[in-house]
Amino acid sequence: MTSTVPNAIEHADEQQPPITMFGPDFPYAYDDFLAHPAGLGQIPATEHGTEVAVIGGGLSGIVAAYELMKMGLKPVVYEADRIGGRLRTVGFDGCDPSLTAEMGAMRFPPSSTALQHYIDLVGLETRAFPNPLSEATPSTVVDLKGESHYAETLDDLPQVYRDVAEAWAKCLEEGADFSDMNRALRERDVPRIREIWARLVEKLDNQTFYGFLCDSEAFKSFRHREIFGQVGFGTGGWDTDFPNSILEILRVVYTEADDHHRGIVGGSQQLPLRLWERAPEKIVHWPYGTSLSSLHPGGEPRPAVTRLNRTAGNHITVTDADGDIRTYRAAIFTAQSWMLLSKIACDDSLFPIDHWTAIERTHYMESSKLFVPVDRPFWLDKDEHTGRDVMSMTLTDRMTRGTYLLDDGPDRPAVICLSYTWCDDSLKWLPLSANERMEVMLKSLGEIYPKVDIRKHIIGNPVTVSWENEPYFMGAFKANLPGHYRYQRRLFTHFMQEELPEDKRGIFLAGDDISWTAGWAEGAVQTALNAVWGVMHHFGGETDATNPGPGDLYEQIAPVELPED
Repeated sequence: MTSTVPNAIEHADEQQPPITMFGPDFPYAYDDFLAHPAGLGQIPATEHGTEVAVIGGGLSGIVAAYELMKMGLKPVVYEADRIGGRLRTVGFDGCDPSLTAEMGAMRFPPSSTALQHYIDLVGLETRAFPNPLSEATPSTVVDLKGESHYAETLDDLPQVYRDVAEAWAKCLEEGADFSDMNRALRERDVPRIREIWARLVEKLDNQTFYGFLCDSEAFKSFRHREIFGQVGFGTGGWDTDFPNSILEILRVVYTEADDHHRGIVGGSQQLPLRLWERAPEKIVHWPYGTSLSSLHPGGEPRPAVTRLNRTAGNHITVTDADGDIRTYRAAIFTAQSWMLLSKIACDDSLFPIDHWTAIERTHYMESSKLFVPVDRPFWLDKDEHTGRDVMSMTLTDRMTRGTYLLDDGPDRPAVICLSYTWCDDSLKWLPLSANERMEVMLKSLGEIYPKVDIRKHIIGNPVTVSWENEPYFMGAFKANLPGHYRYQRRLFTHFMQEELPEDKRGIFLAGDDISWTAGWAEGAVQTALNAVWGVMHHFGGETDATNPGPGDLYEQIAPVELPED
């Protein structure tokens, strides 16, 4: 559905600033930091050319490596699989190369302003993503309990859906000061943001999403809670998030992260791949024309890391899958944190014990998708009796849950995401092959659209992913459970190392699961920039006085600290 969140600017001046992922946990202006002509900082000339290990070639790792290279350091990127991480774009064997499927991140909100900096930097285009009932979606079908409703706007749905939308708006306003926080985030009013959020973190850290709904008089109806869970807001059903901390959900709705999504034309994996090949216009130490690719033999990253340990002088020693052993004075770890528990042999001395506890408590959501290529966007054909689209973007309580229709014009081949699911719904697909999954999905959709023969339009084999079964991920994205705020705070603030013992410094955690916005590419970028600041500081560097970095302003905007006792 389109967002059922009350819009903080509906009755305000239209010139009010746009929303950005500016907090609420750490209200630092990463977009301003990136846009400043002074750059992100500098290191002493004596450190130029020093190697820094960057473990993980996803978006966070590539952004961190790119910015370190610009400062004159030499990033050495390790990647177990392929550059891009969960920005993974794949094609279909034997089909037009322009047909692609986004196996991971596929939609990005305008509030991801630091991410947008890099999208613009490498010259990528975006376009509106066809979410349920969005302006980019010709029509949406909501199919629950065997009853289908066709809609082009929210007003086309039965009254009960509008009642649910109103209940969610009231729930947020009464229980989480939505309008006040949304306004403060737009205006970048740090004192007000911190005042509201400190109170809510203390009040709600132990509360689930579902419990938050149940505590609201607006959601006293089980039927309303059930519909909300299955249809939700923004991108669809949210019942798979019901066990998670309500703080996770509030971060999304405050910053409108689930609204106005855009997709990257040609696929999101182009972003890290283009950064890998890009020669910065401004670079220190390295000759003009230097890129991350050119700093790596053969233009390829080092292979998977198999061991991490500390050695004399507080160095980080890295062993890779080729048996190569290299030692660094600093390293950034951007892969999913569970890799430190399973795929990589690690010394306990890498991190303080409280940080190991936080890593072990990490809770990842499962997620699966399946795409098929089709000959054309046949769903735009009109039913001769009703005049409606013969098929629509579909939200359902059947196995498929969410079906997305993706086209590049009426006369071109197109792609259907037959199913996009999370958590238990994703696990239901895990034992099935791609073709077995497709058969179940076609059966479910055939019950919703009995007059539509989807199969006759399919022109290639399906492609699928279950992120919980991917060996270098073991899950799609992090989602904190109630009581996990303290763990997340430890991980996010790890880039501030002055208070750590000297023998625990030098390795920096980054990635979207280290951020406050796990599951969003913006969090990957923000934590990469934190780690860059940390490495720069570690080598005795500093930011320009006119462009303070996240570490320079840390004391003023540090995340709320809850008592441990």
